[in-house]
Amino acid sequence: MAVETRRVDADEEGMRLDRWFKTHYPDLSFGHLQKLLRSGQVRVEGGRVKTNTRLSAGQAIRIPPLEEKPQLSAADHLEAEEAIARGEVAPARAPRAARPAEGEELAAPAVRRASSDDKDARALKDMTLFEDRDVLVLNKPFGLAVQGGSGTYRHVDGMLEALRGTDGQKPRLVHRIDKDTSGILLVAKTRLAASTLAKTFRSRSARKVYWALVPGVPRPAQGRISTYLAKDEAAERMRVARHGDDEASHAISYYAVVDHAAQKLAWLSMKPVTGRTHQLRAHAAHIGHPIVGDPKYFNVENWPLPGGLQNRLHLLARRLVIPHPRGDRLIDVSAPLPPHMQQSWNVLGFDASQYDPIVDAPES
Repeated sequence: MAVETRRVDADEEGMRLDRWFKTHYPDLSFGHLQKLLRSGQVRVEGGRVKTNTRLSAGQAIRIPPLEEKPQLSAADHLEAEEAIARGEVAPARAPRAARPAEGEELAAPAVRRASSDDKDARALKDMTLFEDRDVLVLNKPFGLAVQGGSGTYRHVDGMLEALRGTDGQKPRLVHRIDKDTSGILLVAKTRLAASTLAKTFRSRSARKVYWALVPGVPRPAQGRISTYLAKDEAAERMRVARHGDDEASHAISYYAVVDHAAQKLAWLSMKPVTGRTHQLRAHAAHIGHPIVGDPKYFNVENWPLPGGLQNRLHLLARRLVIPHPRGDRLIDVSAPLPPHMQQSWNVLGFDASQYDPIVDAPES
């Protein structure tokens, strides 16, 4: 095999070097790549680089002859672990085929059955609210995790493997919502779309609207919530903190009462300006109106769940308005109420087509 030079594609802008090699040379181990980098055999634009180097479109990558995947020594494994600890490389994810599906034993076959891919592809199709060649907008159901974790084997990120294209590209999550939050989830189908949409989210150019059901009726009927939030590791939740506290981040949300039932329950429309973990859940609790069914933040003592309402988190990522990654139009998508919230709306006599006053709230 001869030395070759490959150019970074436009939709690979910002991709890490180790991820680039994983995409184009899946049989090349991390340990072998490290050796090639240390010896200067792999170079970008003629210069030495590391595994976590971010690539730019059009850059030339020198590819030496790549031998068959070697066995890693104990030293190689130790070096890989140290690199992960330093943050130079992300931990290797188990292949989708090796992860047991929900309900299966850990000794499931290593090769993932095609029927599982078909099942995931059909499920994603049923969730789809909008799709074009760049973007996929899903209506995530209650209880489905967005990404994997301890004991979580079925999640949206894993299901997206079923949509991996012939070019090896897998659709990418642009943002996340909590497992028990229903509604809109944005997915990029190309690297370029992922990069563009991620920048849009960071610049706060995306308009997000959530619906929630809370006990009581907030006063005033429309307001702004501004706090600092920090992680409460012991309780696995966010707490309201003070400016200057360790890891405290400023969080801003707007809310508006859309309707209420006899001063007992209120339908809130909420607009997060910032995007902190559990932001709306923590903010609703902070103003004394925690979201119904919230296992972490609902703290109203001796509050009886009204008949006909399910004890599930009543929070919906209702609407997303965001510039299309190609810049030629807006994506404006709304998600319907999930079954448990639709049941509550029916019991309380709320009309989901009612005017939503949150549209008049500021964007900052």
